[in-house]
Amino acid sequence: MLRTAGVVKRWGTTVALNGATMAIGPGVTGLLGANGSGKTTLLGLFLGLTKPDAGRIQVLGLDPFKAGAKVRARVGYSPEHHLLPADVKAYDLVRHVAELHGLPHREATARASDALFQVGLGEERLRPIGTMSTGQRQRVKLAQAIVHDPVLVLLDEPTEGLDPVQRDDMLGLIRRIGSDFGIHVLLSSHVLDEVERVADHAVILHQGRVVAAGTLDDLRLGGRGMVVEIDGDTDLVVEALRRSGCSVVVEGLNVRVSRGDDDVADLVRDVLAHYGVSVRKLNRQALTLEDVFLGAYQ
Repeated sequence: MLRTAGVVKRWGTTVALNGATMAIGPGVTGLLGANGSGKTTLLGLFLGLTKPDAGRIQVLGLDPFKAGAKVRARVGYSPEHHLLPADVKAYDLVRHVAELHGLPHREATARASDALFQVGLGEERLRPIGTMSTGQRQRVKLAQAIVHDPVLVLLDEPTEGLDPVQRDDMLGLIRRIGSDFGIHVLLSSHVLDEVERVADHAVILHQGRVVAAGTLDDLRLGGRGMVVEIDGDTDLVVEALRRSGCSVVVEGLNVRVSRGDDDVADLVRDVLAHYGVSVRKLNRQALTLEDVFLGAYQ
């Protein structure tokens, strides 16, 4: 669906993407990263709105900068910002976007109503957007992203500003788009729980580079992590494990250890024995996406 190879993008002296390489397949994929990690810049490149300074990009097999119109005809986009025209009715905005994607007026009219009903705004579709809540505006953005029946949608922080109930509803809609509608989704977010709840795959960005990517099960390493509760100084153990290629996350006296290529149980045991460290607890544990994320950001 999406592929990059060594993509570099600079904004003045700021390097937003620094050799980002990834391959994103079908389904729902989470694009994770802290604010400033390059997520929004990457989405703009996928849409062909800007050109990379180096590297290659493919969207549905096309170069988005050279074939931007063809890409945008098959891709939907929901931006992070809420800068929608306040005096325009939701229905009119969604219909207008459908026409921008090349749909004839009559078809765009029907699709606009359908899309707004699908996102739960059927009864509110004739309201001016300026009178809507943040949650409703997020749904309008989602409706305009899917109105032309795209192959792929790019969603930039779609739960930003939502309360917990609205957030749950939005995540349910996104999951339904990926499963019931058969539309592939790239969800940009800095909230790990969101990605863990709706995505099949994840890509983690840090300082403009891809530091981890794969299915959620692969990223969690299939339960090959270890949690060690150490009685005493953890520094020597942590340093030795990191020298051995492990991802190590320290939480007080608890040390979470993982390594992608094999089971780490024997390695952890040997390091503890070598340094004569007292252990209160040693458990095998499946990693969470948070463990993977924190380990990638070391």
